[in-house]
Amino acid sequence: MHTQVSAPFVDTRAADLSWSLEHPLIEPLAVRTAATPLGRVELRVLGASHQVLVTPAPCGGTDTDGAGGLVETVACLPGRAGALPERTTADGPGAARYTFDSAVEWFGGREPEFAARVTRLRDEAAARPDSLIGTFPGSPLAVTALALLSRGGADGAALTWRTWHAYPQSAELVTTTTSVAFPPPTSPRT
Repeated sequence: MHTQVSAPFVDTRAADLSWSLEHPLIEPLAVRTAATPLGRVELRVLGASHQVLVTPAPCGGTDTDGAGGLVETVACLPGRAGALPERTTADGPGAARYTFDSAVEWFGGREPEFAARVTRLRDEAAARPDSLIGTFPGSPLAVTALALLSRGGADGAALTWRTWHAYPQSAELVTTTTSVAFPPPTSPRT
């Protein structure tokens, strides 16, 4: 789903971004929700970048181990220093294992390459059924895109998504990849 966002973006370069699993939900500019065998995934474009909300599927009629959802925030957050971690892991809901990777590419002096790369990534994300692309005013290359890559299921218990944040004013592209691996279900006791 491609959305032309009417609000200006708040983050203007990669160094403005910080990462959190503890930040409360922020009012999104656009949302795409996907139901998966492992739970509901909500992809959210913010004026300050993105959030992904994962609500685990009920296990035996109750929330997974009584745990709530997971909220990944990559955004310009007031009071938090920028600089994304290159890699971090954490415990997720219901004994899940959360892994986050990020990379920043700078295309200074290679703006045509930056434009081609952002256009290709935007088109690839648009071709995915579970994606959300927000294009901000001022440039068709001012893009925040999110795509659910793996929905989990019987043969694999992981949700995986990727995001792209393109900053044409600084010729930077931030790519994040997240995986939430859920433990195999346990057999009910009799």
